Amino acid sequence: MRITLIVLLACTLLISGCGINPVTGKSQITLMSQSQEIALGEKQYGPSQQSQGGVYRVDKHLNDYVNRIGQALAKHSEQPNLPYEFVVLNNGVPNAWALPGGKIAINRGLLLIMEDEAQLAAVLGHEIVHAAARHGAEQSAKRTGIQLLGAILQSQTNNNLYQQGVALGGGAAQAHYSRSDEFDADYYSLNYMVAEGYDPQGAVELQQALVELAKDSKKSDWLSRLMATHPPSEERAKRNQKRANELPKGKRNKAAYQKAIAQVKKDQKAYELNDQADQAARKKEWDKALSLSNQAIKLQPREARFHITKGRILDSKKDHANAIKAFNLAATLEPNYFGSRFYRGVSYHANKNYKAAESDLLAANKLLETGVAYYYLGEIAENKKQRQAAITYYQTAARSGGDVGKAASARLRKMGVR
Repeated sequence: MRITLIVLLACTLLISGCGINPVTGKSQITLMSQSQEIALGEKQYGPSQQSQGGVYRVDKHLNDYVNRIGQALAKHSEQPNLPYEFVVLNNGVPNAWALPGGKIAINRGLLLIMEDEAQLAAVLGHEIVHAAARHGAEQSAKRTGIQLLGAILQSQTNNNLYQQGVALGGGAAQAHYSRSDEFDADYYSLNYMVAEGYDPQGAVELQQALVELAKDSKKSDWLSRLMATHPPSEERAKRNQKRANELPKGKRNKAAYQKAIAQVKKDQKAYELNDQADQAARKKEWDKALSLSNQAIKLQPREARFHITKGRILDSKKDHANAIKAFNLAATLEPNYFGSRFYRGVSYHANKNYKAAESDLLAANKLLETGVAYYYLGEIAENKKQRQAAITYYQTAARSGGDVGKAASARLRKMGVR
């Protein structure tokens, strides 16, 4: 009887959240108001950027260019008054995403795959549809339903395998848009493209290019991450082609696009060298890693991430003084990127400069909270005999899970805290 009542409550909650999709006119489930949706996107936008490389800053004109195109397309959406924002992330993985309320990002790695402005418009238009159609809010509502029903079912059974299945189901709902959402985003984005004068064939070519890349096994790592949210498929390409054939041709603006991404293309070799330096460092080939890092910096000295990589390598070589110099330069080049402060804070902590470490780790956590930073802040507080502060930091670190979470939990047990 009890489970029946709770299931009915869950179903009632989902039904009460039913509304009309503002783009498609179909019914959809959302458990938050649009103002709540906008607030959620605002809250998540900064940390989401920071966790995926931060905003690309080497050529600030590129962000202006992408934002201008995005804003022009958004005016044609069914929700033109959302507070849309468009940024380029300093991430080599070809991807793009939208948060609730119109907060949209595209990686520099995806810009390198595209040939012209019409293809860029296809990507941005696609993400605009996700925001305008409230797909993020809908996925959140479905996830809430899955989690609620999962909690009910878990309370009625001791079958660990079944509980794991429920948890995986909830995670899967969070990981990607539905197939229907992707089709809708493709379909309506073509309307925005045509309204702004772009050639819809750009959307067809982009989808075809991604399908071809999906066949390349060497790209499987980043493609698995891309396909988790936007799986390319022959079916999507065919649907786009059929629709494009019904629509008028338009502008491609290839020259303008190539000019806009010129700096990213020029620096691609430097980013590859930096990636190679990181790979060598993972193998503890410190001299090789440092050489590759210096080559990347020589090609593009204004990229803060290259100096962070160098600083981490120097720290591993026990060259703390020069590591700090590298981190200082990174922080000067890009003061609003959490990585500069975080890694410098970790370096200070390792060398027992706890005052400087605390300052940097607190600053880093304001940009992007990490379990590692909270753990080290717990150690610093413990050394300062600030027991309650240490407990709070360790408890936060414990919730991050993984090795850091286990270490923080061990510290709490040692302090007599359960």
